[in-house]
Amino acid sequence: MLAARRGYMTIASVVGVTTAGIVAVVMRQQREMELANVRSIAEAAQRVLLKPVPRKAGPLRAAVSYTSAVAEARIGGDLYEMVASPHGVRVIVGDVQGKGLEAVETAAVVLGAFRESPPEEPDLSEMGQRLERAVNRQLDGEKFVTATLAGVTTDGVTFLNYGHPAPMVTRADGSVTFPEPPAYALPLGLAAHNTAAPQPFRTGFSAGDQLLLYTDGVTEARDAAGRFCPLDERAHVLKEHDPEAALERLRQDLVQHVKGPLHDDAAMLLLRYR
Repeated sequence: MLAARRGYMTIASVVGVTTAGIVAVVMRQQREMELANVRSIAEAAQRVLLKPVPRKAGPLRAAVSYTSAVAEARIGGDLYEMVASPHGVRVIVGDVQGKGLEAVETAAVVLGAFRESPPEEPDLSEMGQRLERAVNRQLDGEKFVTATLAGVTTDGVTFLNYGHPAPMVTRADGSVTFPEPPAYALPLGLAAHNTAAPQPFRTGFSAGDQLLLYTDGVTEARDAAGRFCPLDERAHVLKEHDPEAALERLRQDLVQHVKGPLHDDAAMLLLRYR
């Protein structure tokens, strides 16, 4: 009798463990399907949001590159756009804090405000204020968007930097500079902290020069030893005459540096003064 009871208990234990294992597997599969669905939706929204930039605008030729991080539901909020106006070419590259659909939605707000800015608006600071208002309506003051705005004319480039990595300018003679503002401003969305708005700053830009705007997924990409990507040392990779070919070489160089999948999205926009 006792032996039979022990047998029943053993069978019950095996059944219980097996059932728990099956439930765990089913729940994990459901979670994986949910993550895959979220990523699929975010990727579709991102493809609609990030349209190809014009290859030519006045004396400029342009190219963009976007490399997504390989991780479930890790679609980021990197953004870029380029528009022509009576006052030159306007460019934005930015990075929304966070991942997933919420980040893509915020990126849409920023790009919508950028694209809807009146083309006759001569002042880049006015465009920056327009973006700030749009982001403040969308966010709750806790999250933010780093961004660099650039206005390119035949006289040079004017920048507004909202807490974003400094742009890289490669001169026709091969020298490299990273123009920085006199003082960095906070990212978009943090206006509640009552800090000063970013001040415009300029640099020259002439035939043969190149301007690279990028997100921190580029400079913070690490190799196996934990070293960041040395962008200034890799500027020579951009020597290709065609901007698209040059940017593809830089993208491949970045992947080679990491020797594996990126842990963050990496967006780059290259302008060449032809």
